[in-house]
Amino acid sequence: MERVPTVSGTANLLDILDRILDKGLVIAGDVRISLANVELLTIRIRLLVCSVDKAEQIGLNWWRHDPNLTMPEPITRSVLPGTVPGAVRRDVRAEVRSTTVRSTAVRSTAKKGTTKARK
Repeated sequence: MERVPTVSGTANLLDILDRILDKGLVIAGDVRISLANVELLTIRIRLLVCSVDKAEQIGLNWWRHDPNLTMPEPITRSVLPGTVPGAVRRDVRAEVRSTTVRSTAVRSTAKKGTTKARK
């Protein structure tokens, strides 16, 4: 016959965890290390264990505003300062291309003129 575990008079781990998350658990303490009445190190420990719902009930919601824990808002290219709209960007690119073509033509004409002068 198979034995089925039963709980009699003691709470199991799930019940304890459920109660801690529902009610909350606070651990507070100080650790001080000193040598010859000179304090070398002080560690202050404040720990609160509870559910998110319970934390919001008691006024804790720092994780909503922490940039490391929240997803950033998507940034669209049109709202970035200093960006140029697509149509203007295309016009500027076309102008740069035509200036490059003209400067290349001027250089090649100048080179032809110098070679004729040498002959």
